[in-house]
Amino acid sequence: MNELEINNSVFESIKHIDESGIEYWYARELQKVLTYKEWRKFNNVVLKAKSSCINSGASIYDHFVQSDKMIETAKRAKRKILDYKLSRYACYLIAQNGDSHMPVIALAQTYFAMQTRKQELLEKEYETLSEDEKNIRKFIVKQCGTIHGNFSTLIKSLKEIEKNKLTNKA
Repeated sequence: MNELEINNSVFESIKHIDESGIEYWYARELQKVLTYKEWRKFNNVVLKAKSSCINSGASIYDHFVQSDKMIETAKRAKRKILDYKLSRYACYLIAQNGDSHMPVIALAQTYFAMQTRKQELLEKEYETLSEDEKNIRKFIVKQCGTIHGNFSTLIKSLKEIEKNKLTNKA
C-alpha cells in the first residue's frame, strides 16, 4: 500500500455518515489525523478556513456545523468543548489553510480534492437520472449509506435483476 492509499484509509476511517447519507468529519478527529497537537492552533486553521468559505460565497453554517461535546476531565468533572461537523468542502478548506510544512497537509489536500471531484461527477450523473432512478438511489443510500462507483452501472444491474425476476415468473 502506498502513502496515498494509507492516507485515504485514514481519512475514510474518521468519516461519518448521517441518517440522510451525508458525509461529515469531526474537527477534533481531523485535528489528530492532521497531527495538530493543540486545539487552539488547529482552531486558528479552522477560522481561516471559515473565512475562505465566506469569501467563496458559501455558507459556513452548511459546512462548519458547531457540534459541542461533553468530555470528562481528570477530576471526573464534565465540561463542554467546541467541535464541528465538517463537510468535505470544509475539510478541503482546512487542508488548504493548514501548515504547508507538514507532509500530512499535502496528503489531506490531495485526498479532499479528489473526493470533491468524485462527488461533482456523481452529482452530474445524478442530474441525468429519471425520477425512478433517483428514488432507487435515495432508497439505496438510506439503506446502505453512500454509493461507491458508477451509479448508472448499479441501476443497469438492478434493472437486469428485475427483468430476470419477471422472466423467471413467466
